Amino acid sequence: MTRPLSPAQVLFDGETPPAVLPPCDHYAGSEKLMRRSLALQRELGPVFDVTLDCEDGAMVGHEAAHAELVASLLGSEHDAFGRVGIRIHDFHHPAWREDLRIILGAANRAPAYITLPKVRHASEAAEMCAYIEALRRRDGISHGIPVHVLIETHEALAEVFAIAALPPVEALSFGLMDFVSAHTGAIPDSAMRSPGQFDHPLVRRAKLEIAAACHAYGKVPSHNVTTEIRDAAVVANDARRAREEFAYTRMWSIHPAQILPIVAAFTPREDEIGLAAEILLAAQAAGWGPIRHGDTLHDRASYRYYWSVLRRAHAAARPLPASVGDFFSTSLGSGKSTPSRPGDES
Repeated sequence: MTRPLSPAQVLFDGETPPAVLPPCDHYAGSEKLMRRSLALQRELGPVFDVTLDCEDGAMVGHEAAHAELVASLLGSEHDAFGRVGIRIHDFHHPAWREDLRIILGAANRAPAYITLPKVRHASEAAEMCAYIEALRRRDGISHGIPVHVLIETHEALAEVFAIAALPPVEALSFGLMDFVSAHTGAIPDSAMRSPGQFDHPLVRRAKLEIAAACHAYGKVPSHNVTTEIRDAAVVANDARRAREEFAYTRMWSIHPAQILPIVAAFTPREDEIGLAAEILLAAQAAGWGPIRHGDTLHDRASYRYYWSVLRRAHAAARPLPASVGDFFSTSLGSGKSTPSRPGDES
């Protein structure tokens, strides 16, 4: 009996589906915070990523030692799910190449992604991506390593579509505070916080340009941090606005208390998951032709939307109806990438 075709096989005309990642990217810079964050990830599951930070985490003059620490954690017993990334130093810092040489050469497992901060031009990002690829081949890492790029300079924003178009780039993140600071007082500091960060025209424009570039090239738009760490309602509202008003599908966290509100805000609700499953199963039964569900007509355009709902729920480790389990039986279905060394389970 022929197995029914899955959404991933029929809805994108042979192209790779847009990237989907866990909805929260949690940053940790010191050894204490790194270990605490990895322990929390082991406890909660891979509903969020952990980024081990070399840029702000390393003390001046001790960059190599910090990179060695990061390398020791990747692929260790602390890295339970292969969803641990790194942020290296920026293109104009003398340590960025050494960060990569040390970490990719010494880690037991390649990072899930590498974040590039303070990029100014697409050419800089392309050069860093090429260096990562050269080291990957040198060190025998079997899969390409996705790259995340921080958009926090005037120049990067002006070239954001060109940066999003680079094949190794998986996600773009907005660096709100550096972006506001780059305006040397022309944007008030209230725009670094809520509600100002959603209201100032220049900040709104930057957020929208980044999101538009990501969706144009199937990349993940990752929203900036919220500086409020005590009031979970503020964090949750910021995440909700980022998702609903600005089309972001992922957000940074800088404190453990922010993780769950962010995950909840970006994860589809149970009723949304149920509706998506019903429509896609009916579409599959109809050979992916048009259907009527209730009093609404659906075709491949709406199927792609509902497939994105299930993929986002899957990325956040939400329970899915057993009836759609076969949709995620292959890596093509999940759309998630976990680079590894030869012999690692992917």
